[in-house]
Amino acid sequence: MWFRDLISNQFLLTGISSWLWAQVLKTIIHALVTHRLDLSRLVGDGGMPSGHSATVSSFAVAAVIVCKDAMGVRLETGKQAAIINEIVRAFDELSSGKLTDVKLKEFVGHTPIQVLAGILLGIVNAVLLHLFIFP
Repeated sequence: MWFRDLISNQFLLTGISSWLWAQVLKTIIHALVTHRLDLSRLVGDGGMPSGHSATVSSFAVAAVIVCKDAMGVRLETGKQAAIINEIVRAFDELSSGKLTDVKLKEFVGHTPIQVLAGILLGIVNAVLLHLFIFP
């Protein structure tokens, strides 16, 4: 089960595929410049484009997409859940409590301020880890 979760992790797949594309392009560009195919460039460091930068920036963009989703669809879903819960409560009162006790989760999204706070926390955490834990 954990392996299926690992290989279906969108963040991980995004990072790995970005690294893979960078390495393939690096190998092709190196072959065009040197007029020889060097397959060690598929896993080698250095060269154009940077696999490290491609990987990290794809993670960052994926995180921004998640943040956008948290403010958009998820926030609206929470608002709709609150309204539906109120409707169910009103009908329950009218029907003398004969409706089921199902309540929708209302906190599924974030406001822009909440997302900004999370982004700032992530940036500060990454910088602190880089400075003090993984220098």
